[in-house]
Order: sequence, then C-alpha cells, then structure tokens
Amino acid sequence: MSTVSAGRNGPLVVYIHGFKSSPASIKAGLVRQWLESRGQESRFRCPALPYGPAAAAKLLEAEIQRLLEQREQPFLIGSSLGGYYATWLAERHNLKAVVINPAIRPYEFSAEIIGSQQNLYTAEEFVFTEAHLEELRRLEVEPITPSRYLLMVTTGDEVIDYRRAVDRYRGAKTRIVEGSDHGFSDFAAYLPEAMEFCGFGKT
Repeated sequence: MSTVSAGRNGPLVVYIHGFKSSPASIKAGLVRQWLESRGQESRFRCPALPYGPAAAAKLLEAEIQRLLEQREQPFLIGSSLGGYYATWLAERHNLKAVVINPAIRPYEFSAEIIGSQQNLYTAEEFVFTEAHLEELRRLEVEPITPSRYLLMVTTGDEVIDYRRAVDRYRGAKTRIVEGSDHGFSDFAAYLPEAMEFCGFGKT
C-alpha cells in the first residue's frame, strides 16, 4: 500500500465519473470550473473510463501510481459507480475521497445494468455483461476506513437508497441532503465543502 506524500504542488483532484457518464458530466465540470476560477486548473484530472470495471480499475490504478511517483497529493471525488471505484482506490493507496451517492454493491443490480447501455453524454453504445458484474465484485473492499471519506448523499436519490450508503460509510464525515436526486442537482451548493475536504481550504 502506498501513502500520500506531502505533495510538491498542493492537493490535486482526481474526479471519477459514474456508470454511463464521462468527463463531460455536470459535477466534473463544476469541480473543474471551481479550480479554474482560482487559477488551479492544473490540479484537476478526470480520466475517461472504459465501461469494463477491470479495465477502468487498471486505468485508475495507473493514474494514481503515476501521480504518486511524481510526489503529487491526489484526492478523489467519485460519483455513483465512481464512488465505488474511489473507495477501492482510497483503501488501496491510503487516500481521501469524497463519495457522492456512491454505488453500494453494484454487482447485485444485474437487472438494471446487464445488457445494452448508452453513455448519457457521448451516446456511445456498449454492452454490460455477467463477466463485468464479477469484475465489480472483485473490487469490493471490506472493511473500509471511515476517516478517509466525506460521504455526500441525497434522500431523493431515485437509483440508490441513501441509507445503504450511510450504513456502509458509518463513522465517515457525512452530508445528507434532503431531496435532490441521484445526479445531485444541488451539488454546486455543497462543492465548497467537498473542496475543503480535498485540502483546498475554506472559501
């Protein structure tokens, strides 16, 4: 297991998008704009993830390894399935992560994700298979270290029961937002809290 260094250039955010999403996601854009407005545009990464979980994990692992070798200090922000990946990385590399409406045991939701899918931003079509479910299962980590996380969930999430996330990340710093939705349409109002957790200080 690697350990986050002090970082030569201060904190750096790696945003991990969710299932059927992309670096063009609204929340990723808000994080990017927040950093750009403060002259910190170089402190943002958001890789375009392959649809297969094993391939996505391999890409993310390579990115984190590269940053650590450069003595950077990465912080993770992961949304939905990206929150699941962020948890795997946080435990693997002793990183801190903001997890937004994170997927909880996504391999259990075969009825919802098996079969033909379409990216919400690129319209690219792909097929998610039983083999991909097994790849997701292999990324499950138990137990987790609650102090590594800021959990941000919405009670109006129509995809994931927020109470499962609260139970999974019990002991973590937690922000429960009444209403809203799975995409967390109110995220802009809570972005400063997420960025402070990522080491950028209060604004």
